[in-house]
Amino acid sequence: MTKACYPGSFDPITYGHLDVIERARRVFDEVVVAVSGSPSNLSKNALFTIDERLEMITEVTQHLDGIKVMNFEGLLVEFCRQIDANAVVKGLRTVSDFDYEMQMAQMNARMGIETVFVVAGPKYSYLSSSLMKEVTKLGGEVTGLVPPTVERSLKEKLKR
Repeated sequence: MTKACYPGSFDPITYGHLDVIERARRVFDEVVVAVSGSPSNLSKNALFTIDERLEMITEVTQHLDGIKVMNFEGLLVEFCRQIDANAVVKGLRTVSDFDYEMQMAQMNARMGIETVFVVAGPKYSYLSSSLMKEVTKLGGEVTGLVPPTVERSLKEKLKR
């Protein structure tokens, strides 16, 4: 059985993330969506708690077979070993994503875990969690960019 780990902060999950999850699931028997709780990720000023993110991701992926949602802290390679993942999946939107992710992929490979890049579909290539938070905070619409449950949660959290 092939298993991949798709790590991220997912604060919040977008349709771009879901696109990567669905496409990775076509390649791997199981995909573990791994929500990072590492202190280094806290510098991203998380809007949602780990539990809220786990709940949202579980809800919006419940229609998909072979998806597991977990949180992790620490070194990704160690987490991959704990869950018996064969590879890390990373979504790429831009050249700058590639520059950063290539370094991480090479380090992960050195430590024994391969990385598979999934290029963002054109429909979602501009989406980011940060952008969804900013647009919502400023009163803009994110309908069609995040699942409805995520949109409601964003609006509730960012009420003026």
